[in-house]
Amino acid sequence: MTRRERYRRVLEWFSREMPEPKTELSYDTPFHLLLAVILSAQCTDKRVNQVTPPLFEAFPDPASLAASDEETVFGYIRSVSYPNNKTRSLLGAARKIMEDFSGEVPDNIDDLLTIPGVGRKTANVMLSVVWNRAAMAVDTHVFRVSERLGLTEGSRNPLQTEKELVANIPQEQIPMAHHWLILHGRYVCKARRPDCLNCGLTSLCRYYNSAEGPRS
Repeated sequence: MTRRERYRRVLEWFSREMPEPKTELSYDTPFHLLLAVILSAQCTDKRVNQVTPPLFEAFPDPASLAASDEETVFGYIRSVSYPNNKTRSLLGAARKIMEDFSGEVPDNIDDLLTIPGVGRKTANVMLSVVWNRAAMAVDTHVFRVSERLGLTEGSRNPLQTEKELVANIPQEQIPMAHHWLILHGRYVCKARRPDCLNCGLTSLCRYYNSAEGPRS
């Protein structure tokens, strides 16, 4: 099977099985999504969604958060992973947005990457989810699923995976593909015990059909 054919068949399956994928993070504004994505690093979306409602109510916009302090913010997010570092990131992000972007979350990757707590993955999530841009955020799920399905081969890092996926997925499908790969990795193609018996992609899956696959 050629690389092009593999991509075509995988994308067709996802389009059919998951026609309207979306982020599982709850948010109401781009700023609140940014906070949620920062909090989600090495933390489940479920936990983040438990933490964010009172956080969003207390800080409806960058100005209100920028005027707060570490002790107050920490009290809202203490149950997430790395709360001390994330407290500083949230405050730093709000202050940067106020100082350099007139209180508005920027809509381009160069500016997003200047915000404390925002790396390439977070920036691409914002571009994809908020502005429907052809940006591919690569987390551990996307990295793993892409390799197992054979969409990438021997990727050494998330950036290499991102470039390969963006080069081979039609631009209009990239925002959806971001969610397809994450959700498939989260619920089916799990890291330790992939649920291959309930996966409709086994006929295309390089991992499943390899010597290292779950049947060996």
